Amino acid sequence: MLSKIRWLGVVIALDLILLLGIGVQAVSYSESGVTCDIGTEGLPPLLADLLAVPQSVADDASRLATGLFGDCQEKCDYFVNQLLAIYSEAKDKDFVMIFNPGGWGWDFVETSPGWWSIFNGIESELESSGYTSLMLNHRRAVDSFLGRLDEAREMITGYKSKAMDLASRIEFLTTHIPDLKVILAGESTGTIITDSVMKILADNQQVYSIQTGPPFWHQNNILDRTLVLTDNGIVPDSFSRGDFWTIIWDNLKALFGFSQPVDGFGTILNYVEAPGHDYWWQYSEVCFEITNFLRQNFTLK
Repeated sequence: MLSKIRWLGVVIALDLILLLGIGVQAVSYSESGVTCDIGTEGLPPLLADLLAVPQSVADDASRLATGLFGDCQEKCDYFVNQLLAIYSEAKDKDFVMIFNPGGWGWDFVETSPGWWSIFNGIESELESSGYTSLMLNHRRAVDSFLGRLDEAREMITGYKSKAMDLASRIEFLTTHIPDLKVILAGESTGTIITDSVMKILADNQQVYSIQTGPPFWHQNNILDRTLVLTDNGIVPDSFSRGDFWTIIWDNLKALFGFSQPVDGFGTILNYVEAPGHDYWWQYSEVCFEITNFLRQNFTLK
């Protein structure tokens, strides 16, 4: 019991330090996102054959990189390599789906069980209708103290730079692959960057989004071509509703051993339990809403 209380104290102390660091703008650290294939543990895709990429596509990738990173050649080269590698993988696909994790932004869909089930469900729905798809992770932060500071600062500003980075990747794909459809997936705090990207690409009819459990403080800007779920059909999402008393009471009961995890419960930033903040394809309401969204927007069997 004492160890649990000590651990909770450590978490609170670290969060206070984090907020202090943001308040005084102690760092100017900035990290761009990494879009990677599922199952590669965050490693960016490698471009197998540059000669297979049309020169106009390669030139456009370089132009975008310079616009984002200026004279920083290392970041430009890294961005271009990612862009062209993903283009090569996506050019023969009907759909690209990109996962934006909750928490601090460095988790993968493979380690997010609820959304892993949703990804598999969506992929199965698309495949059964004869569509091909490419499933990607978008890791927007690195697992470090500076990474947390950078992510928190971006979250406060509505992901001003990271959203532009991701939007540029998507705009690049849809420009050079005219028949491609892109589905942005957002989980919890990952819905903020997803919504910001949808706002930037509001006129791009090839881009859609599915968002689950957005934070209570965030008001969605773009609802066109977007599905937002704030209820898993089992337990109301306390985090999306801002139901602090339920969250506090549930965590106190868990801390003192008076409750056990049940279906419909999720976590915030991996520490705090939040009733209802949990979305699985197996939940009938979640499956129905997402399947209905796909059928309304795409030709499915």
